[in-house]
Amino acid sequence: MNAPAPRNVPQKPSLDGLEERWDAVWEEQGTYRFDRSKGRDEVFSIDTPPPTVSGSLHMGSVFGYVQTDSIARYRRMKGDEVFYPMGWDDNGLPTERRVQNHFGVRCDPSLHHDPDFRPPAEPGDRAVPISRPDFVELCLQLTDEDEKVFEDVWRKVGLSVDWTLTYATIGERAQRAAQRAFLRNLARGEAYQSFAPSLWDVTFHTAVAQAELEDRERPGAYHRLAFHRPDGEHVAIETTRPELLPACVALVAHPDDERYQPLFGTTVTTPLFGVEVPVVAHELADPEKGSGIAMICTFGDTTDVTWWRELQLPVRPVLGPDGRVLATPPDGIEGEAADRYAELVGLTVFSAQKKVVEMLTASGELLAEPSPITHPVKFYEKGDKPLEIITTRQWYIRNGGRDAELRDAFLRRGEELGWHPEFMKARYDAWVNGLNGDWLISRQRFFGVPIPVWYRLDDHGEPLYDQVLVPDEATLPVDPSDDVPPGFTEDQRGAPGGFVGELDIMDTWATSSLTPQIACGWEDDPDLFARTFPMDLRPQGPEIIRTWLFATVVRAHFEHGLVPWSDTTINGWILDPDRKKMSKSKGNVVTPHEVLDRHGSDAVRYWAASARPGTDTALDEGQMKVGRRLAIKVLNASKFALGLGGDGSMDPAAVTEPIDRAMLAQLSQLVEEATRAFEGFDYARALERTEAFFWSFCDDHLELVKGRAYGAAGPEAARSASTALELALSTLLRLFAPFLPYATEEVWSWWREGSVHRAPWPTTDELGGAAEADPLLVSTAAAALTEIRKAKTEAKRSLRTEVARAVVTAGPEAIAALERAAADVKEAGALRDLQTAVAEGAEGVTVEVELVPEPADA
Repeated sequence: MNAPAPRNVPQKPSLDGLEERWDAVWEEQGTYRFDRSKGRDEVFSIDTPPPTVSGSLHMGSVFGYVQTDSIARYRRMKGDEVFYPMGWDDNGLPTERRVQNHFGVRCDPSLHHDPDFRPPAEPGDRAVPISRPDFVELCLQLTDEDEKVFEDVWRKVGLSVDWTLTYATIGERAQRAAQRAFLRNLARGEAYQSFAPSLWDVTFHTAVAQAELEDRERPGAYHRLAFHRPDGEHVAIETTRPELLPACVALVAHPDDERYQPLFGTTVTTPLFGVEVPVVAHELADPEKGSGIAMICTFGDTTDVTWWRELQLPVRPVLGPDGRVLATPPDGIEGEAADRYAELVGLTVFSAQKKVVEMLTASGELLAEPSPITHPVKFYEKGDKPLEIITTRQWYIRNGGRDAELRDAFLRRGEELGWHPEFMKARYDAWVNGLNGDWLISRQRFFGVPIPVWYRLDDHGEPLYDQVLVPDEATLPVDPSDDVPPGFTEDQRGAPGGFVGELDIMDTWATSSLTPQIACGWEDDPDLFARTFPMDLRPQGPEIIRTWLFATVVRAHFEHGLVPWSDTTINGWILDPDRKKMSKSKGNVVTPHEVLDRHGSDAVRYWAASARPGTDTALDEGQMKVGRRLAIKVLNASKFALGLGGDGSMDPAAVTEPIDRAMLAQLSQLVEEATRAFEGFDYARALERTEAFFWSFCDDHLELVKGRAYGAAGPEAARSASTALELALSTLLRLFAPFLPYATEEVWSWWREGSVHRAPWPTTDELGGAAEADPLLVSTAAAALTEIRKAKTEAKRSLRTEVARAVVTAGPEAIAALERAAADVKEAGALRDLQTAVAEGAEGVTVEVELVPEPADA
């Protein structure tokens, strides 16, 4: 335990200004600096979530990070060397949009880096085209400013991270790690490219992965259409996507549906366009949906993709990357049908649907008025238009979505993790079991890690996508739009027989899935990597189990053959007053600055740490007020306890009075309970039990012993009281330190050397044999004193009023305990006479109080 220091207790303790003062001291003294001389068995390594640096933090972010920080502080006090870096997730679409609007530029990957480029002083009407390296420089300029703002917030919140260990997911180290991992995935056959249907956001003009989808309820309508049989009869189908009629490749029904069994193996022609398509059977067709038979289009939804793949159907594309109808009609649309198609060219999906419905009405092939419905529609989580499915060339990493053996391997990896709370593992299992395709990692954007490959060009200058050119790992990171592959020169770029660079970047999760490797210095710093990897803890939110957590498991499985951490803690969501999840997209977020200024950091931390692991919690400023009162009470109670004349030696042998020993016995139980809770990552339980003890300690024990501490029963009894109080104060400050870092550090500095956050976590051994006493003594004495005070209050008398006689009735064990504390109860309650009465089987304590009569008026 830290040595005593000369006492310097302020006259009026205050929380004001503690954040700025102690943050500066911690930084100057390197309180949270990681000591990399420690071996792996001495290190507790945390894979801190890198917040997205595009805009501002909100209270939901503070919520989860404070919970992690309480664990980090506990582990540090337990003697671990805590590796606690902070990353910044600064690539992605939101940053691109900000740069485009802020600087008035747009990225053109065909251009080369211009070292003399300067953005326009003011954005003009037309965006200025610039190269990808120049565009990335502007992105970094904005994110650098955001990172400083974020760091200021985290410092004020009191995160005990080592600020010399920051990284950015677009930084050179992260790019090198992401490209190295990709190239090794490629070499082992875990990464591949494919021309295939891809979920596509028509606003951002990029492919989207399964993990980035969300369903949103949208209005629509079923349209009943007539497909024509060779015998002149028609087959009625119902669809919400009539605009995709030109893309129809088949009709499908369930193989057991007797209504359509006679049609299997025959053909029908499409309305309006007269294209002959087969009628096929597949078990995914739902006999209860619509008319029981559906059209398969390329592509209306992911079920179309499944049917297309499993039934080996052709592709008839009609939508382009911009979400508009393509100029060239699919095969088979000729003559009058081609004229009809021409009326759709260039239209958006919405406009094309309206036009097709008009045509169907005119042709008589719309069999009924559209039937309005509301149904879930797939959106990109950051998009504002429904996703389409178009066929493009994309890069993928295998994830078990198409390989049952690999899927089982990832399920087993999930079994190897310690989940806190345990029920969150069900989300991981459900996600892995529900995968229907591999992980699409390529994005048609600019601000991100470039996919590090080039392609040979044939004699006509066309890319040979099966002839991939890769860089040497020693040259990473590379940008294929600006760098040249081995064995080529710049003048061969785009020339027949030369090369062309891949323009796509990796999706942000393809980089974030490597945060353990990036933070721990994989390949770049083998010594650090050996001391910190695999990591001990991954803290995160529940909504990104399917993305960040699973993807990180995938990358570590392929590269290292293990799980990247031993445990994961999953926090709950922050809810607004209407009990809705707080998120930027919903526009219901509250930013931390104002809340921190209003209540103080310790109060906000108290609110966050009071939430059980994995439990959704409302943003409750009322609870923050409770936290602030607690922090103030820590200051004031400590001032009182330290003013009672203790010498700071805290020798348990000096604790001789029964009630002091009993209080330490209760404190010993608390230490065991709080330690057990933290070992199980249940920070909330540790806080709850510590707070309950602290308020009882202040309300009861301090009142019971303060007279004796002032010398009412002689010097030995006074020393027992002051020593026990100092032992309790030292222990409680350390138990509270993970939650109230500023108030506890402030009090610690009044009388101890060093930082409370580098002090050892309390143990029962520190309390010595004094902690072996009966804890019942404290609770019984406190209950008696409470009843005596209550009697005075009800009589509207001062608490200093003397009691002529008090008779305490309780069970035999309670009375025996009380008699050992009788002197303290008499002193604290101003009792002239204390009597006891044993009542067998009595529950609790009752007290009969006779107050000294009030003096007659003079």
